[in-house]
Amino acid sequence: MAQVTFLVKLIMRGSSKKVITKEDWEKKLNDVKIRKEDMNKLVMNFLVTEGYVDAAEKFRMESGTEHIDLATITDRMAVKKAVQCGNVEDAIEKVNDLNPEILDTNPQLFFHLQQQRLIELIRNGKVEEALEFAQEELAPRGEENQSFLEELERTVALLAFEDVSNCPVGELLDMSQRLKTASEVNAAILTSQSHEKDPKLPSLLKMLVWAQNQLDEKAVYPRINDLSTAKLEDPSIS
Repeated sequence: MAQVTFLVKLIMRGSSKKVITKEDWEKKLNDVKIRKEDMNKLVMNFLVTEGYVDAAEKFRMESGTEHIDLATITDRMAVKKAVQCGNVEDAIEKVNDLNPEILDTNPQLFFHLQQQRLIELIRNGKVEEALEFAQEELAPRGEENQSFLEELERTVALLAFEDVSNCPVGELLDMSQRLKTASEVNAAILTSQSHEKDPKLPSLLKMLVWAQNQLDEKAVYPRINDLSTAKLEDPSIS
């Protein structure tokens, strides 16, 4: 976090390219003050958003951060897991148990869950049931929304191919489609609980990479090339 703050400050300065030694760089980094409470909140935000219940509770106890409702995380992860496993009806029931307004006020999310139900019926070879479900549950929504209709047509197209490996929309049967739907549901639940739908930490790391790329044009300095270790590499001076 200090690295990002310092990088942004440097980018805003003059245009002449400078050479900064590792010793000087570390001294300047030490001058950037980041409150421990802010760092703790950043870590907790990541753990809660990503659903690491045990880690969040342990970190809360060790860091003394504000109390979190672990039950809400557990319930949210149960919904996400249900979608990832293809148990969409169970996921919808769990969402409604958490908060019925989530699906009532988000027609796109509800359509995507119903679309996923259709995909699972097709995956399991339940052709007649899939056609009936598409006609009764999804077609009426497609008539009201052009984008829904296009997605429905793409999904039903799966039925026209015996070998989905040659199907132009075969990716709908990939695990990535389940993960996409699960992420959408997860984000909606977080929003309903007044949480941010995306963790801040990955965005901060992306900002670090961007800032370093920008600064490369103005200075030679100790970079962080491995984000997992955050080790400062000695600047290469030619």
